[in-house]
Amino acid sequence: MYAVMGVTGQVGGQVANGLLDAGQRVRAVLRDKAKAGPWAERGCEIALAGSDDAKALADAFNGTDGVFLMIPPDYDPAPGFPAVQKVIAAVRRAVEVARPAKLVFLSTVGAHVETFSLLNNSRMVESALRELPIPTAFVRAAWFMENASWDVAAARAGLIPSFLQPLDHPIPMVATADIARTIAATLREHWQGNRVIELEGPQRYSAMDIANGFAKALGHPVRTEAVPRDTWEHLFLTQGMQHPEPRMRMLDGFNEGWIDFEHGQPSSLKAGTPLDTVLRKLVERTS
Repeated sequence: MYAVMGVTGQVGGQVANGLLDAGQRVRAVLRDKAKAGPWAERGCEIALAGSDDAKALADAFNGTDGVFLMIPPDYDPAPGFPAVQKVIAAVRRAVEVARPAKLVFLSTVGAHVETFSLLNNSRMVESALRELPIPTAFVRAAWFMENASWDVAAARAGLIPSFLQPLDHPIPMVATADIARTIAATLREHWQGNRVIELEGPQRYSAMDIANGFAKALGHPVRTEAVPRDTWEHLFLTQGMQHPEPRMRMLDGFNEGWIDFEHGQPSSLKAGTPLDTVLRKLVERTS
């Protein structure tokens, strides 16, 4: 039995489906009972738990061969990352009580970097989980290729504004399907202590590659233009963010190259899904 958090999201749902397809039993961990129906129909046990509810998480983790830990993203964290701090405390307490056989956490590229950015939240989680009394793995995934879903409408109009710049600067990216396959496989493996798995796609991609991929999928030219750095803060504030600096520094990290894998591109695990495949599916999904 494997407890899978985040089953209503794009990674957690694919992890659960991958385990089920392999004949494994799954306990789907959700916040909202109203969303449990499809997973119950697939034969999952259902556990209701918020990521900051230690008692409910302990019940969800109890008696499992492994836990997939997916923390809801917080793109606008308050200073000190208080929401993540609450989740860390709850998860640690739940693991100490339930003692699952192992835990796999979806972390991020750059989780080892000390420089301030949005990705410090994963650094904090990794640091806390390293002290758990069970085998723990950190899957440090690259920039999600599916982040380009935000750009589909702009691509249809022929011009994508980009925060990734210079426009020809490639960064590590990976498809969520490949992340899920890696996590599902890791959950079924055996190891001692802590593991780090740094995961990216078959090659690195730039904003220009995203525009060109959309052009192929849509059958018409697509350009991309850099959003000037000195406009970011005002833009994010007008979009409703209260604390834009962590997100801005994360983008700086990708653009300047100091957010990358701890052991570099040669040592990362290379997944097989190319960017063009993901972009084509995004276009088809919104047709």
